[in-house]
Amino acid sequence: QVQLVESGGGLVQAGGSLRLSCAVSGRFFSVYGMGWFRQAPGKEREFVATISWSGSRTYYADSVKGRFTISRDNAKNTVYLQMNSLKPEDTAVYYCAADPRATMGATMGVYDYWGQGTPVTVSS
Repeated sequence: QVQLVESGGGLVQAGGSLRLSCAVSGRFFSVYGMGWFRQAPGKEREFVATISWSGSRTYYADSVKGRFTISRDNAKNTVYLQMNSLKPEDTAVYYCAADPRATMGATMGVYDYWGQGTPVTVSS
């Protein structure tokens, strides 16, 4: 059973930074593609970023490119999302997800496992 637990969310002022973490249980983390998604109030869940199993390739939504950085530490079974220059429109619940096929997809359907989410609120 694969479990994902996000942490690091909170309240931050516009222009500030947060680093989200996602701890993944199980011994196959190092071969999973990992992704971050977010869901703002009243909106559908949307793709934020994804990273390959080795960490050598990343892909971002246009809305966060240049501000957010996804990374991973396979020795710690953890994936991170560094968020800089935060904007009020980044306010959402952030979810990490694991893709056993490591497709680096931007759609929810390729991810088999999901965390419970961590809320991020950016005040103006």
